[in-house]
Amino acid sequence: MQYFTETAPTHREVLEKITSKYGERAKILSHKTVRIGGFLGLFSKEGVEISGYIAHDLPRKQKLNLEEEKKKILDSVKNESTILKVLEEVKSIKEHIETGTTLAPGEKKHPSIDKIENLLSENEFSLSYIREISGRLKHSLTVDELDNFDLVQDTVIEWIGESITIDKDGFNSSRVVILVGPTGVGKTTTIAKLAAIHGIGTNGNRAKTVRMLTIDNYRIGAQKQIETYGEIMDIPVAVVETYHELQQKITLFNDADLILVDTIGKSPKDYQQLAEMRKVLDACGSTSEVYLAMSATTKVSDVKEILQQFEPFNYRSVILTKLDETMRIGNIISVLHEKRKSLTYITDGQVVPQDIEPARIIRLLKNLEGFTLKKAALYKKFKEREAVESYD
Repeated sequence: MQYFTETAPTHREVLEKITSKYGERAKILSHKTVRIGGFLGLFSKEGVEISGYIAHDLPRKQKLNLEEEKKKILDSVKNESTILKVLEEVKSIKEHIETGTTLAPGEKKHPSIDKIENLLSENEFSLSYIREISGRLKHSLTVDELDNFDLVQDTVIEWIGESITIDKDGFNSSRVVILVGPTGVGKTTTIAKLAAIHGIGTNGNRAKTVRMLTIDNYRIGAQKQIETYGEIMDIPVAVVETYHELQQKITLFNDADLILVDTIGKSPKDYQQLAEMRKVLDACGSTSEVYLAMSATTKVSDVKEILQQFEPFNYRSVILTKLDETMRIGNIISVLHEKRKSLTYITDGQVVPQDIEPARIIRLLKNLEGFTLKKAALYKKFKEREAVESYD
């Protein structure tokens, strides 16, 4: 099978390049933002890279649809239209079949929809999410409304906000909370932040007695790191290795309001060790709750894989880390929406405990690049769905 990788300054240009080079047999696998051009790393510009493969045969359904649309065009134009017009229409149909859209013969994509698609692509939303928004615009707004790009933009921002699910009751229903996730997402620092905000009481909540446990005794310095946090915050910390040790410590900390359990960072592809860790965590009891920590810098394909491979842990919600390291979070918003997963907390720095807050729709929308937000209207719309009353 032949694979390809093409780059261009914009999403639209790279698609045109792929279509020109490989035709309708080109199938897209992934896209990402890259730096292109420049000299010795200087003066480079941001661009889009798309990878894919060349299919040997077009799906039969697409071939049939294409032939049907050709026939409709030929029947409609008869002898009144030139062959050039017919060929243009057929080319348009091919392009829309390839990209997954369903425009009628002669119908062109509205410029506002095209602009929105480019903005969503630049923010690294998944292709399926972009297609969903495009289709919704086409069927929900009139031509006059589409001509008003400010209205289109405001509408799309609201739809993006509505697609974000916030778990505002997280950490209120369980005494034992477990944090799992891949290596390098900042689980230990996040555990310390959670211990601090619940130990001192925030957002009108009373201070709780907190304990920290860790089973991460493999990573160099991990044990010392969490013990140092514990000493600074005057919160007891214990390190365990086995099911029975974890069970004993859970029993020993029976008087605590909240027990936070830090885990070993594992690759989502390491099925065996993930299964072993799951068995150890069973010692926390059936009433414990699991949260998945995931970095905001994770690309779309990896977000999907992480969510799937940690599914056996039956995690309640997602804690988004490292939001300060990226300005593009369409990857997270779109995949969580498609997989019907919620967000509980957001972290955006290394400082304990300041750089953590309950997940809020407005906070995420502020990270959209290229969109102009009407904050007052958004605050009013999403206030009742937020975990806290303050937005600034």
